[in-house]
Amino acid sequence: MSLYAPPRDLPTRVFTTMPEAFWKDGDSEWVRANKPGQNVKSFLEGPSFDVSGNLYVTDIPYGRIFRIDPLGNWTLVAEYDGWPNGLKIHRDGRVFIADYKQGILVLDPNTGSIAPFLTHSRSEGFKGVNDLFFDESGKLYFTDQGQTGQQDPSGRVFAYDLDKEILTRLIDNGPSPNGLVMNLQQNALFVAMTRGNAIWRLPIQSDGGTSKVGIFAAMAGGVSGADGLALDCVGNLYVCDAGNACVWVFDPHAVPLYRIRSCTDGRTLTNLAFGGAGNKQLFITDSSTGSILVADLEHAGSPMYSHS
Repeated sequence: MSLYAPPRDLPTRVFTTMPEAFWKDGDSEWVRANKPGQNVKSFLEGPSFDVSGNLYVTDIPYGRIFRIDPLGNWTLVAEYDGWPNGLKIHRDGRVFIADYKQGILVLDPNTGSIAPFLTHSRSEGFKGVNDLFFDESGKLYFTDQGQTGQQDPSGRVFAYDLDKEILTRLIDNGPSPNGLVMNLQQNALFVAMTRGNAIWRLPIQSDGGTSKVGIFAAMAGGVSGADGLALDCVGNLYVCDAGNACVWVFDPHAVPLYRIRSCTDGRTLTNLAFGGAGNKQLFITDSSTGSILVADLEHAGSPMYSHS
């Protein structure tokens, strides 16, 4: 980013924080594997709005799904044996979850019941799915991150046609593929490569595959890297930096525009979603403090498939 003028800083404020009644004891299998020696009361991810303006978030280490109303009140929707990460809401109201343990699951928001949807590829289990996205046609894209990184750049990105029940592997050489979103033209997929500190661009071909995959934007270093992604209505890309307490904003040509800074002491901003008045507010999960941050923006978010 040194080729360009420094991006302008934009502020955030706390929208809501997880009530103490929902804090956990700080220990789980996920904590011991991913945050060893730390006391983790929650780890929020997967923000996604339903058509009524409620915000859904996941709590990875404790297998929980929460619904937050427009006033910031929290409701526990589901608690189960899983590690839910990404979450997106289908236009038919089903809530799809990328669960590291179990694969792609579906939540009924009315009953809290969870059912398997896509748990393997030709009887081979996934490494550990991370995030998911629906395009305008309803095709599902998701990342299979597992424990990949620079030591093992074998993370995968899949596309799944729900109508034809066809699963396509787009790449299998990603150093920790994480958040993902499509461009406005719906002909390229952006994928955050956390341990590569970069955003990859995957052109989507007419046959549903990809070719000439390249790096769209390289990010500054740090202890983590690019995480959740979102797109606004003019094609700007929003990238959570999970180690540097901010969201970077790039224009459609990867020129850095803004840095949206956290207003808390936490550094782990994991994911983000557009919502609020006119869909021009950005809601960000601050996993290190159990908070949801919000920033007011110039442009509205790109309409979600669930709202079409």
